[in-house]
Amino acid sequence: MPQPDLSTADTGLGPIPEANQPGHHPPVEQDKPTGPPPQPRVDAVPSTETRHFDFRFEPVMQALGAPFGVLPFTTGVEVDDEVRIRFGPWSMRFPRDEVAGVEESTDYVLVKVAGPPHLSFADKGVTFATNRQRGLCIRLRTPQRGIDPLGLIRHPGVTVTVADIEGLRAALDA
Repeated sequence: MPQPDLSTADTGLGPIPEANQPGHHPPVEQDKPTGPPPQPRVDAVPSTETRHFDFRFEPVMQALGAPFGVLPFTTGVEVDDEVRIRFGPWSMRFPRDEVAGVEESTDYVLVKVAGPPHLSFADKGVTFATNRQRGLCIRLRTPQRGIDPLGLIRHPGVTVTVADIEGLRAALDA
């Protein structure tokens, strides 16, 4: 069936411009690439590699943490330009440059660290513990949001009991 000549059709809207006529092709097609795709910008690549640190679970602590969802596959610390701590349903994150210092701590009392994260009423620091033997206390330059879902409590420090204390210390000092 032949196409009607729409350039002179009485549509009440006036003549249709030639560039809008069926079959017209502009000199450059908008949806056709004219060269290779752009390469990603070098500064868009993260400046550091992400390092993951598993928590070290003591059997009694794993049993006491399990009802709260604190299990080996729901916990970990990741470090790149940011520090991300996952502890079952709880999490905390802050820029790595907020780390003021780290120090090892040892010999935790079971009732003060078992199960969910624990808040220190003395300094508002938070502890994510899965063993009683050894952890790393991370001091922060400015208190950061943590386990409080409303963000009302800011923590000046956080303690984590990862398996590779020295590796986490090095990643935070880098």
